[in-house]
Amino acid sequence: MEKRQLGRSSLRVAPLAFGGNVFGWTVDEKTAFQLLDVFIDGGFNLIDTANSYSRWVPGNKGGESETIIGNWTKERRNRSKVVIATKVGSDIGQGQKDISRKHILTAVEDSLRRLRTDYIDLYQTHWDVETTPVEETLGAYAQLVKEGKVRWIGASNLSPERLKESLDASKKHGFPRYESIQPQYNLYDREAFETSLEKICIDNQLGVISYYSLASGFLTGKYRSETDLAKSPRGNGIKKYMNERGFRILAALDKISKEYDATPASVSLAWLIARPSVTAPIASATNPDQLQSLVRATELKLSPEAIGRLSSASGWTD
Repeated sequence: MEKRQLGRSSLRVAPLAFGGNVFGWTVDEKTAFQLLDVFIDGGFNLIDTANSYSRWVPGNKGGESETIIGNWTKERRNRSKVVIATKVGSDIGQGQKDISRKHILTAVEDSLRRLRTDYIDLYQTHWDVETTPVEETLGAYAQLVKEGKVRWIGASNLSPERLKESLDASKKHGFPRYESIQPQYNLYDREAFETSLEKICIDNQLGVISYYSLASGFLTGKYRSETDLAKSPRGNGIKKYMNERGFRILAALDKISKEYDATPASVSLAWLIARPSVTAPIASATNPDQLQSLVRATELKLSPEAIGRLSSASGWTD
């Protein structure tokens, strides 16, 4: 399995990350264990989660995903074989997003306990709070790295301005720097990343771990009309993709999928994996068949012509 360096860190990851947002939501612990076993046995190693997953489920309080992952690594005794990426900053009951020093130093202990580990490979700022100085957040991370509780840090959902400010502060004050960014990026959602963040990532050698890599499932091709939206708990977030451009993308995916004897999901992820700026797209699976479709993406080598057709079909300007 090809491994890619994440930013300038020592982490080397396979070109596909398992999204742990489904654990404790649409995937129970037993099924999660089965999916993670197949994932790791296939040569993959990056698992992404957050301390807030899956707080949105009635009866949950957050931390369910981390708990399942921690139980799995403990039972399988494979902690050293996996790269665990989790996040801090979401509202997990405090009533607001929070990336203050005090909150980070408290939240990390809870994540370590749930993950049943004494270190986190990649600790990420989940959401920005622009009233919190970047120096305060990075200073907290510096302490955690020094203590050995965190190996490397990354970020998600930062504006280009705050990302640059953070990188500058790390260089100026000797703080650890963000080695990765998690943007919303897929064949449909391209414009924000490609026009504002991508160049910063390339210029600063940042790893890119894209989320919503399949546009909440739209790019799998199973949602073709509004009547299909009831197929999944994620259905309500897919209606926005059902327009002329969205269906143009699906048409291109259908044709190329047939040419490569692959699913639209595999081809969508293969397009992302082929992007020079992308390290590993994040994708979730709720059953073994879905997982095999994701794994297949890493085996596809799309031709420049196929990549061009997908890029043209998904262009956001005519």
